[in-house]
Amino acid sequence: MKTASLFIPCLVDLFLPEIGEATYYLLQHLGIRPLYHPEQTCCGQPAINAGYVKQARKAAKHFIEVFGNDEVVVSPSGSCVCTVKDHYPQLLCDEPEWFRRANELSGRIYELSQYIVDVLGIEDCGASFNGKVAYHESCHVLRGLGVSAQPRKLISSVKGTELVALRGAENCCGFGGEFANTYPDISAAMVQEKCDNYLESGADILILCEPGCLLNIGGYLSRNHPDKKAMHLAQFLVTSLSPAGKFLDGGRKNGN
Repeated sequence: MKTASLFIPCLVDLFLPEIGEATYYLLQHLGIRPLYHPEQTCCGQPAINAGYVKQARKAAKHFIEVFGNDEVVVSPSGSCVCTVKDHYPQLLCDEPEWFRRANELSGRIYELSQYIVDVLGIEDCGASFNGKVAYHESCHVLRGLGVSAQPRKLISSVKGTELVALRGAENCCGFGGEFANTYPDISAAMVQEKCDNYLESGADILILCEPGCLLNIGGYLSRNHPDKKAMHLAQFLVTSLSPAGKFLDGGRKNGN
């Protein structure tokens, strides 16, 4: 059986553990044995965004120490994968050995849908859902990793599902980490527009691949349209694979 090391981002660990559970369950269902290193910590993305380079380098080195010998690393967060792939080599470029290790690791870490489709060669996970769904193109997933076709293939292969067009699907939802705190009014307008487009699409569920986007969009929906759902791709795919429907639990479905 193939193995894959699972990197669970801070937002998932602290606020959205159901995404981590769904990712673990999904990989098992696909014949992968997930490995979890309990000593893993934040990838350092918040420190990088805030300009704390010294602290970010410390986080990067710890991440490399934890995952550096693993054959493959998989994460349900495109922004964290982007941090490791793109920012680590930049952060450590003046330290030859760490730079080498960062570059090696950058070729072995994948966003979840990217790993399933591009590495495992799987598009149909055996899931089913009778309804319409729309897909939000998260910034780091789309522009950072170039991942767009992969999640769409996985969604389109779900039996009974119709993938409908989402106006402005590629537009930012307004989260952006510190952006939402620094520019709350602009962020609020952006997430409102995103959710208005979702409602306009007629979809039953809005699917995305980024935990930060789920916190932002799910929070807005829970406050303004509690009957509408936003969901991480991993949760959506395992819904029909979980008899109890635990990943659709009402208390967590919108990132509350």
